[in-house]
Amino acid sequence: MKEALFYEKQSDGSVICGLCPHVCRIAESGTGFCGVRVNTGGTLFAENYGRISSLNLDPIEKKPLAGFYPGSLILSAGSYGCNMKCEYCQNYAISQHKPETKEASPEELLYAAGNTSGNIGMAFTYNEPLVGIEYILDAAPLLKDAGLKVVLVTNGLINAGPLEVLLPYVDAMNIDVKAFNPEQYKKLGGDFSTVLKTVEKSAAACHVEVTSLIVPGQNDNVDDILGLAEWLADISAEIPLHISRFFPRYKASGCEPTPVQTMKTLADAARKTLKHVYLGNV
Repeated sequence: MKEALFYEKQSDGSVICGLCPHVCRIAESGTGFCGVRVNTGGTLFAENYGRISSLNLDPIEKKPLAGFYPGSLILSAGSYGCNMKCEYCQNYAISQHKPETKEASPEELLYAAGNTSGNIGMAFTYNEPLVGIEYILDAAPLLKDAGLKVVLVTNGLINAGPLEVLLPYVDAMNIDVKAFNPEQYKKLGGDFSTVLKTVEKSAAACHVEVTSLIVPGQNDNVDDILGLAEWLADISAEIPLHISRFFPRYKASGCEPTPVQTMKTLADAARKTLKHVYLGNV
């Protein structure tokens, strides 16, 4: 564990975490909505600091990033925890539960990245990396100094202040826009406007691509994808959009996969305003 950043101590022993829009008030021995930011004796700690649940060398296209060093490989690290509660989470075993982990200091992560053949950098991914922002902020400068790329695969649910601290160290991001609908975001435990602001600010600072996982009955209508595509095009029509097919997982295991024809229809709609639209998991 390491003392967290972006929090305020309160006179009653609680703390207020300012990392994301949940702004959790956490009592002694309690955790935030994300499950990994813990109040111990009136001090907030990042419980998952340096705890690695997964470490793999992946194609950059798997992040997915289509326009960032295509054809390259990137070492990808995951921890555990998430500040959203999607019932269809594809990585619920590490986002909603505490898996077995191994400890890796920022220096050890740098060593692994620098000594992996063919690797261009480090992707913080699999679970929601932003709930472990302290670890990223310690590791990313080391990686950058060594000439390695820093990539985040994230839900974008982070407040403006922490994001501004983080962005100078980030080369590329894939941001998951889960729906173009504020009410749907509330159901998932997120905040629509915060995610849109993250996309806007990040696109001005680094390479950004966007993913939308299409879930039947939730975000599979043409109007939503048209709204997302038109909004992205106002930022830049060059931003790649990945429309990803849902497969039953977690609490949505009884659902049907997204029909392939639905995926094709949505992609065609998005291509009216965006230059780079990709289908995933089809």
